[in-house]
Amino acid sequence: MASDDIGSSGLLHALVLDGKGGARKVNFADIPALELAEAESVWLHWDRSQTQAQAWLRKRSGLSEFVCDVLLEENTRPRLLALPADELLLFLRGVNLNPNAEPEDMVSLRVFADARRVISLRLRPLRSTEVVLQQLEAGVGPKTSSEVLLSLADALTNRVDDLVAVLTEKLDEEEDRLETDERYTPPQDKLLSLRRQAASLRRFLLPQRDIYAQLTRNRLPWFVDDDTDYWNELNNRLIRYLEELELVRERVNLVLEAEERRMRERMNRTMYLLGIITGFFLPMSFLTGLLGINVGGIPGSEHPYGFAIACALIAAVACFQWWIFRRLKWV
Repeated sequence: MASDDIGSSGLLHALVLDGKGGARKVNFADIPALELAEAESVWLHWDRSQTQAQAWLRKRSGLSEFVCDVLLEENTRPRLLALPADELLLFLRGVNLNPNAEPEDMVSLRVFADARRVISLRLRPLRSTEVVLQQLEAGVGPKTSSEVLLSLADALTNRVDDLVAVLTEKLDEEEDRLETDERYTPPQDKLLSLRRQAASLRRFLLPQRDIYAQLTRNRLPWFVDDDTDYWNELNNRLIRYLEELELVRERVNLVLEAEERRMRERMNRTMYLLGIITGFFLPMSFLTGLLGINVGGIPGSEHPYGFAIACALIAAVACFQWWIFRRLKWV
């Protein structure tokens, strides 16, 4: 598609699927007069931030005002909405792999689909749509509109798989270092970031799993025969990822608890040693303070061996204390 078409209309891709795994591109000007063969279907992918795309959707797409309002809502969550005439609205979320973006800040993909047409909208670039486009260019892409939905959902799920694997590897590294190096202190900000990412992913993947389960149970007439099997497989994959994300959260909590316990034990051991040292030197400090007061009448102050006797007395007290501490098993 020409770049001027994209800039002037907000249309990112317009493809006519040939029903054999390939597709041909069409221009924005050709869409109103587009005629499809029996096995063909069309996929239109738009940038919903463009006013031209919004105007086309409301005035020239043939969709109802309700459908347009739902597709152009500012904030959405993953959901599935069945429409009359066996049409559906599908709202999915994908991992945000755009530069300087947090992966768990997921990108929304909004889709309207019927037997011969798929209209998808996005706000930020989504790598998953590029994957489907590459499949169509190679001639191994979706053949029908229902398979376009499946291919998009599969590409979105693969990105989740990659991110879950990265989170698990980072946590494995922290656990290994914690086990092998007793003096290593895991950075709490990194662990909390892992837990936050896992929680954010679960927030969107839970309703997305329910969507796949609904598509498994409620088969539309224009679905291909084995579509429900693929939706069921995507559902099972998301369940596994959700379990892994929950495990990541639990493991992060365990690491933080282990580090807190280790710090508490270290502090208790330090305070114990300080208590022993304080108790050991307290009687001797009392004796030296008592003998050091600057008044008359201190015993031995005039005796030539007074200092030696005082040192011997303090040493005897120290030995007695050591014996007492050993008997009490304090040292």
